[in-house]
Amino acid sequence: MSQKLVERLKQEFSGEIIASGGMHGDETVTVAPSSVVKILTHLRDKEGCEQLSDVVGVDYPDRKDRFEVNYLLRSWQNNQRLVVKVDAEDGGAIPTVSSVYRSADWHEREVYDLYGVKFDGHPDLRRILCHHEFEGHGLRKDYPIERGQECKVPEKLFTDEDVQEAARRATNVLTEYGGVVDEVYPSDLLMVNLGPSHPAMHGALRAEVLLDGETILDSKTEIGYIHRCFEKEAEDHTWAQVMPYTDRLNYCSAMTNNSIYASAVEKMLGVEITPRAQAIRVIVSELGRIIDHLVCVCANLVDIGALTNYWYLYNVRESIYQCLEKLCGSRLTTNYARIGGMSHDFYDGFENEIRQKLEELTAGTDDVLKLVARNRIFLDRTVDVGVISQEDALSFGYTGPCLRATGLNYDLRTHAPYWTYDQYDFEIPTGENGDTHDRILVRLAEMVQSKSIVLQALDKLPSGSLNIEDHSIILPPKEKVYGTIEGVMNQFKLIYEGIKVPAGEAYGFGEGANGELGFYCVSDGSGNPYRLKVRPPCFPIFSAFSHIVNGGMVPDAIATLGSLNIIAGELDR
Repeated sequence: MSQKLVERLKQEFSGEIIASGGMHGDETVTVAPSSVVKILTHLRDKEGCEQLSDVVGVDYPDRKDRFEVNYLLRSWQNNQRLVVKVDAEDGGAIPTVSSVYRSADWHEREVYDLYGVKFDGHPDLRRILCHHEFEGHGLRKDYPIERGQECKVPEKLFTDEDVQEAARRATNVLTEYGGVVDEVYPSDLLMVNLGPSHPAMHGALRAEVLLDGETILDSKTEIGYIHRCFEKEAEDHTWAQVMPYTDRLNYCSAMTNNSIYASAVEKMLGVEITPRAQAIRVIVSELGRIIDHLVCVCANLVDIGALTNYWYLYNVRESIYQCLEKLCGSRLTTNYARIGGMSHDFYDGFENEIRQKLEELTAGTDDVLKLVARNRIFLDRTVDVGVISQEDALSFGYTGPCLRATGLNYDLRTHAPYWTYDQYDFEIPTGENGDTHDRILVRLAEMVQSKSIVLQALDKLPSGSLNIEDHSIILPPKEKVYGTIEGVMNQFKLIYEGIKVPAGEAYGFGEGANGELGFYCVSDGSGNPYRLKVRPPCFPIFSAFSHIVNGGMVPDAIATLGSLNIIAGELDR
């Protein structure tokens, strides 16, 4: 279908499509900067590409047009993807597409921050991950990875003009709904800083809000407080050495991150892992989804005063962690998947233990639903709170439970199946209103479906080998390493030189606990990634936080944030 889309684009914009091609299942078109807004608008309005999933910058210092900017488009209704490429000179600019897709606001800021590519007409083009005093652009190839900088002065998010405009808006609103009222002056407004160190903010997040009483007139969000330069570090390590960094993205579902990253590299290599390895990845990824949802629902309910539910669910989470720790030796950040398979098989008794833990999960979720389903306080705090429409959710780049809470029945496990997910029988829970209530209930329902998937996978767990037999990709067995010179050399070269991934590009993705987790991989044929871009589901979701909470109350903002489940490790990377 994407090939037909490219052909239609060539007919519609015959002189403006510079080149076209493919990259491991995704079609690409290259367009001139002057045409990007027009073409992306056409793709959204005429071809059903409702969502801009990500904007990926790549630095090619030897090219005349040094920077390549990749727009990853997805059509949910047509179930197809397209990558639109635009080249830019060093110091050049590209027109912003933030008027076409709201997700472009933050995505373009990230490319500007890390590469220096400017986007003409952008409403707020400033750094987003690095400190505003940071000098240079960290992902350029000529930026030294070991360079440190000391940045001190905090950035003021609201200008005096912003405060004056908020006061004018408040006056107009009060006049419209309340008749004759006193004018709201800037001095009447209170500026409150939520985070980055605040128990209600769930991590290193910051929201600066302008209040008129308890009402949020305006808010701005800031991130980057734990920015660890995952993507810069990836360029300095082999493909396999990147694996332990992936657990620390969304540390609430680390095994899911491991497995999806491994699949992205396997896509570049053109290999398919064994049936047993696929089933094991399904099992551990669904357990990761359950753990992640447990954390989200527990914390969200505590935010609105429902502490008892925390113990019903959190004990189940700790119980599952006991099995995962026995499986791979680590509790929170797990390094279990491998490119080409898994590090080792299940231990004896793992399957029976997991079945028992899942029964405890059912008891816990049933108890919680009895406590909250018709609870007046819970309903008052969540129903019609933090509402986002399906149209806005798509434009902001929402995926996963937050998107499904708006009523869109879409899940990558069924619409773009991998690891034989199409052979499992499960439902896709959805909401209706896109509010805090629906986001909580969707996650509770998804845990029930994940339990079903795990049990099905355990019932029909394939036998056979765990890893592929290609030892240019996966480490040889230890008996060969210890007993033959060929085995020693094989392991030595893989450890020190890395897997030689063929030159090219690929976008590997899967259904993470919070939505689409993707890795845009660029290889130059060496043992290290030339470019490795993470598409974290939390990044576009948090970008809409101000849009959702403006006009609401402070307690509603806290309840809303918990239901979005922002994990700072993958947000900041």
